[in-house]
Amino acid sequence: MNSVNLLISLAVVAWLGQVFLGWVQLRRFNRAFDQLAAQGRVGIGRAGGRFSPRVLVAISLDDHERVNGSFVMKGLTVFSAPEPLPELAGMALAQIDPARLFPHNQAMCNALALAISNKR
Repeated sequence: MNSVNLLISLAVVAWLGQVFLGWVQLRRFNRAFDQLAAQGRVGIGRAGGRFSPRVLVAISLDDHERVNGSFVMKGLTVFSAPEPLPELAGMALAQIDPARLFPHNQAMCNALALAISNKR
């Protein structure tokens, strides 16, 4: 096998690996989202740029406008997984202030602000 064929083969294998890992990440997100959706109304916010770590925040609200579930996914790669956000547990929607909760993480503030903006 010459070097061109080897490089093409490696590129195809890397691409297939990326597709598979992206599918795994999407499946993790869908499972976490389904759990939140079963608990109440769901709001989702996303922040970050093309070359900076992206942050996705999802919150679930009960009938009394209190957070009864939430998770965050953050990172640059397909290895990010949903992690719970205990800071929001039980908070009333009106009490959520993203800048106060995450003063040193602008991406988290922006994502949380987007997640709650559709719910107010």
